[in-house]
Amino acid sequence: MSVKFLGKLGATALLAAGLAGCIDVNIEVAITSPTTAKATMTQVMGADVYAMVKMSAEGENTGEDSFCAEGELTENADGSATCTIVEEGAFADLDLGQDEGGMTFTEVSPGVVRVALPTSDMQAELGAEDDMDEETRQMVEAFFEGRNMTIAISGAEIVESNMTISGDRKKAEQVIPLLDLIKGAADLPAEIYAVVRAP
Repeated sequence: MSVKFLGKLGATALLAAGLAGCIDVNIEVAITSPTTAKATMTQVMGADVYAMVKMSAEGENTGEDSFCAEGELTENADGSATCTIVEEGAFADLDLGQDEGGMTFTEVSPGVVRVALPTSDMQAELGAEDDMDEETRQMVEAFFEGRNMTIAISGAEIVESNMTISGDRKKAEQVIPLLDLIKGAADLPAEIYAVVRAP
């Protein structure tokens, strides 16, 4: 799964990943200067499903873990697995789906950047429940129940945001229940954004 997922939020890829393995997804974009950022996507797969995925990969003798082919894999003590993908650099160089209606970075004033992510594509692409038969719908709901996508934007100071701002005003965060997205019931604005003062 590429870091492009961070911007467009690759709804189709997310759906496939979720169906394959009960995954929580955390996406953080940290503004590191007026023109640069560090984007981190962390996916956590539960122990029971990770054991199956790992066994399947070994059975195919690919030597590759399809869950974390492009990131850094950490196998946790409880049997779960964490995949981390990190990318940093100038806004224009980050693969955040900017060309496809993904995350945008706009200078508001010197040292202050507005970071925004439209939610309509995410909801439209994941809101696939209408096309499912009852058995598939129940399976999808079981996989995604209690699973969330958390999007966070951070920097020296959050000047303004329609997300939840931390007590120290350094981070704005939005937790999106994946099941609500699939059902088309996620109560999201047309875009989530944060105006950030760069370090």
